[in-house]
Amino acid sequence: MGVPPGAGAGDAARTDQTDPLPEGSVTDTRGLRDALGCFATGITVVTARAPDGLVAGVTANSFCSVSLEPPLVLWCLAKAAPSRSVFARATHFAVHVLAENQLHISDRFCKPSKNKFAGLEVSEGLGGAPLLGGVVALFECLREQRHDAGDHVIILGRVERYRHAKRSPLLFHASGYRGLGGT
Repeated sequence: MGVPPGAGAGDAARTDQTDPLPEGSVTDTRGLRDALGCFATGITVVTARAPDGLVAGVTANSFCSVSLEPPLVLWCLAKAAPSRSVFARATHFAVHVLAENQLHISDRFCKPSKNKFAGLEVSEGLGGAPLLGGVVALFECLREQRHDAGDHVIILGRVERYRHAKRSPLLFHASGYRGLGGT
């Protein structure tokens, strides 16, 4: 469909905006979750090692850059997460941006398990954090701050080392996994 004469290029994107969005209630947690799910995110696995040697890894889509100067990132961990004590005691954590073909890694790290790393090839990163291979990007971070935020804790880290490759990322949108090709 073309843009009508005299209309700006931005007007073409407004074709779906003729119907107003229905207002939701913040007390409807299912509806709120569905609305938040409209925002497509990448999928990460965050790993860490506590001083006593215990390791943890969790799937997280609540990851974002905060600052380039200094290089800061943040991610959010549920207060009810069994691995919370490891992340609270670890000096470092590693954020792995998963590739489109790593759905199985996301699934592995989003479910409780005695050893999520069993059978995986891992190397050791800064602070002893386990590092996974085949990812789109990897950020090794010094944990700087933690902030209480409702039923989650926000963990802020200073990027000390990173790597990235030209791979397609795994995405999450509308309660489902996606790829850049719409898979």
